[in-house]
Amino acid sequence: MDTVGLLLAAGAGRRMGRPKALVDTWLVDAVTALREGGCAPVTVVLGAAADEARTLLDGYDVEVVLAEDWAEGMGASLRTGLRSLTDESSAALVTLVDLPDVGSDVVRRLLDRSVSADTLVRATYDGTPGHPVLIGRDHWAGVIESATGDQGARSYLGRHDVTLVECGDLASGRDVDDPTGRQPAPE
Repeated sequence: MDTVGLLLAAGAGRRMGRPKALVDTWLVDAVTALREGGCAPVTVVLGAAADEARTLLDGYDVEVVLAEDWAEGMGASLRTGLRSLTDESSAALVTLVDLPDVGSDVVRRLLDRSVSADTLVRATYDGTPGHPVLIGRDHWAGVIESATGDQGARSYLGRHDVTLVECGDLASGRDVDDPTGRQPAPE
């Protein structure tokens, strides 16, 4: 069974001033990182400006799904993405469109782990948990149930044993939240 790449790219990007799926080449770069890192197939979850973002994916072999409730936050995108996946994948590698320095080398490092239906693996950057997150099929229902607002899978991951894989030597793992490229303040 393959590991599907699941790219969450549905948000409006309010602090950015436009949907992050439309910023530079982020959408295509993230799809490329998933593919070159070893994910097949790749599913992209769109929401805000979905029609415009979808045109950027013309010519790329990806499944596009629409999160109708995208304005609720990342949780809605994650639920929509996981629900859309087929029985052919044992795991989903979930990443975000606003991580421009996370490339195929990070994806590959996570997929170098033993991947099975009960896998839970998360990239860390200098010890700080981030994305991508590798979620085995056995966890999908629990993640779907717990994913709300902008929390995504955070609460679910906090209640389960997660293998952490350090990737700080490959990328910063920081999301970019405004057009100046400043990083968000730590929580």
